[in-house]
Amino acid sequence: MSYSFSGFKERHRQAARALKSIDKMSYWDNPANMVSNSLPSTNPYGNYTVVDTVPKEILHMVDPHWYQFPPMNPLWYGLVGFWMVVMGTLSVFGNFVVIWVFMATKSLRSPANLLVVNLAVSDFLMMLTMFPPMVINCYWQTWILSATFCELYAFFGSLFGCVSIWTMLWITYDRYNVIVKGVAAEPLNSKGAMLRIFFTWTFAFAWCLPPFFGWNRYVPEGNMTACGTDYLTEDVFSHSYLYIYSVWVYFVPLIVIVYSYTFIVKAVAAHENQMREQAKKMGVKSLRSEEAQKTSAECRLAKVALMTVSLWFMAWTPYLIINYAGMINKSHVTPLFSIWGSVFAKANAVYNPIVYAISHPKYRAALEKKLPFLSCATEGRDNHSESASTVTNEKSESA
Repeated sequence: MSYSFSGFKERHRQAARALKSIDKMSYWDNPANMVSNSLPSTNPYGNYTVVDTVPKEILHMVDPHWYQFPPMNPLWYGLVGFWMVVMGTLSVFGNFVVIWVFMATKSLRSPANLLVVNLAVSDFLMMLTMFPPMVINCYWQTWILSATFCELYAFFGSLFGCVSIWTMLWITYDRYNVIVKGVAAEPLNSKGAMLRIFFTWTFAFAWCLPPFFGWNRYVPEGNMTACGTDYLTEDVFSHSYLYIYSVWVYFVPLIVIVYSYTFIVKAVAAHENQMREQAKKMGVKSLRSEEAQKTSAECRLAKVALMTVSLWFMAWTPYLIINYAGMINKSHVTPLFSIWGSVFAKANAVYNPIVYAISHPKYRAALEKKLPFLSCATEGRDNHSESASTVTNEKSESA
């Protein structure tokens, strides 16, 4: 009797565990328990992945690679959404201020500064079109907009990124022209600056349109909150677009910029040595002439350009790595890994207004007059008459 009762208790415990298991499984059978916003599951595979709540109309754009990954921790969506709100607000406001100050200040309306304004316009438009959709998608923890909007989102990101890097290239080349070639250089005029800007936008449009016509395509990224180029397809023809695009939009500008700054650094070092030697011969501590002051100002502006270019490459290199990893070894690409491209790239649009506010002497002076509460304190750097003379007497052609 006791044996029978003991066996009954054991069977009862097993049944209770089975019921608990069934209850637990039934919890996960309900997709509403997977995300806080209770979007219906559209996953045709029937399992629980990061693709579960993607709208049906864009499922054809999602690569099968993403179906192997479980839903991301909601904390990541919250962090990325918060980051995009902060970066987006700073970028839109900061770049608007840069555009307004440069265009409203007569002394800043030089041919070279047209390139700076073009860079600010590109950054402004990037965040104006990028951050609101991404914040919305981070709230819903998936891409909730249409397939067409996904393509346009990716197109705008690619377009404005391309415009930014080529504008950086022209800014760097102008610094190279002024500092390395000196008086032998042909100064940049308004027509030349406008031609460079027109070429940049035309070139960017030409390279960003092919995915609409079958040479690669624009698709949702692994975290399903942003869209970009398709780097997971096995199609060699599609890969060729990314390889060629990266050459013209990343590697060629990188090579040109590194080449230019190599000679800029050499020219600046040679100039400093000449100044020290001449001062030593004259028996003075330092030699300051109007020409030396102007050259020093050019060198400071070159440092600004170098800083902005360096920040640009730090911002966009993660995207390059993600794209190449997807083409070469997609097993390394995860939804979380794909987030970093968006996080770093969007932050680039915030760097430029901050850099110019701190480091560009004439912009800083104009900002102090127009928006004193945003100006940077420059005591210890600009309190000498030499610095004031540099700011007021610098040639507008090479501002």
